[in-house]
Amino acid sequence: MKFLRLPPLPTVRDLVKLYRLNAVKQLSQNFLMDERMIAKMVKKAGRLKHSHVLEVGPGPGGITRAILRKMPERVIVIEKDRRFKPFLEMLADAFATVDGKMEVIYDDIMRINMNNVFPKEEKRSWEEGCPKVHLIGNLPFNVSTPLIILWLHAISERRGPWSMGRTKMTLTFQKEVAERLVADVTEDQRCRLSVMAQAWTHPQLQFIIPGKAFVPQPDVDVGVVTFTPLVKPRTKHNFKLFEKITRHVFSFRQKYNIKCVATLFPPELREQLSLMMFRLCNLQPNMISTQLSVDDIDKLCSAYLYLCDKHPEITTYNYRASRKILPVNMTQNVEIEACI
Repeated sequence: MKFLRLPPLPTVRDLVKLYRLNAVKQLSQNFLMDERMIAKMVKKAGRLKHSHVLEVGPGPGGITRAILRKMPERVIVIEKDRRFKPFLEMLADAFATVDGKMEVIYDDIMRINMNNVFPKEEKRSWEEGCPKVHLIGNLPFNVSTPLIILWLHAISERRGPWSMGRTKMTLTFQKEVAERLVADVTEDQRCRLSVMAQAWTHPQLQFIIPGKAFVPQPDVDVGVVTFTPLVKPRTKHNFKLFEKITRHVFSFRQKYNIKCVATLFPPELREQLSLMMFRLCNLQPNMISTQLSVDDIDKLCSAYLYLCDKHPEITTYNYRASRKILPVNMTQNVEIEACI
């Protein structure tokens, strides 16, 4: 495979020293400096030649350089910290000398609208293979979990980069979070994040980057995870409902699931409705959250919707808010139905 030869450039380490740039603790910045690990991460992203690549949080541009060498059609980098402007403009200018296209956007990835970032001609139907579009990022620890939840929601509705088709992602997370994302049924690390990720994508933990590969060195190692959106999601329910049920299922990890599911209902109805919910799903109420598969939680969503249809008042109940008093006749109806 041929690689692009960029014009001679100072090393990332030299640039960081020259500009006296230190990582900002409030932004959870850790710069990946190990070129071997960077090359390995970019390789795991797949074939980037002639593709459109969006990189999140390029910082001093270590990963960006490795991406540019793979000769993509176009590179877009989104950086919140404007201190890196000289670094990124230098790379954009260098890429332009070999007719490459690189765009730098200074914005917050949590707020930016990515609906029109990629050209429409690259769009593929969901059932086709993945489009020539890739998302890559060494994510700050403080944004990685909320960002992947935000993007899973977009995947479920095929918005943003996923309006182009099943766009792949290659992202970094704290080792513990990376292991949670791929944790299977019965594994101790299985959690809400595992279920949400596996409902709409196929997450794979590719390899672990030791903390010493970063500057400054974090207290933990880092996992590189790739996400490939599923052709057919493992749930037929919308994201918000599925997330709500999953959140309740994992609310008390050491208790039986019936105790967790019971928090969906007002105190005076908990015993009856939670038992009904498990009966409708043909699931054992004395299981714990880590024993439930994505399919099991999908069934619980269907059962909850059935109960909401029968008793619309429960849809507004919030376990963390003050108690919501329901009509006496509703309680009586539930007791009768529980006996059927």
